[in-house]
Amino acid sequence: MPNTNENRSTDRETLRELADEGNELALDRLADLADEADDLGELSELLDEGSMHAGLLLTRRAAASGDLRELQRISDAGYDEAGKELDRRLKASADGSRG
Repeated sequence: MPNTNENRSTDRETLRELADEGNELALDRLADLADEADDLGELSELLDEGSMHAGLLLTRRAAASGDLRELQRISDAGYDEAGKELDRRLKASADGSRG
């Protein structure tokens, strides 16, 4: 029976090689694996490499925890939806304080 951890490692190495060659689906899969492992550092690195899927996953996490600074950081890294979510939350906060 094959070693699952070894297969996972090999799969990750293959995905990394493909991503380095410009394969966006491989980059997205790496982001999914990092998300499953709760590896925010790797997700951030993948976003820095241009993975919009990593940006989506990070934005979901930041929005769920209400982390406005993280939403700003993700937006600054190039994922526009994080900026839209940040703006939406800031406007809702401002509207709530007026009423």
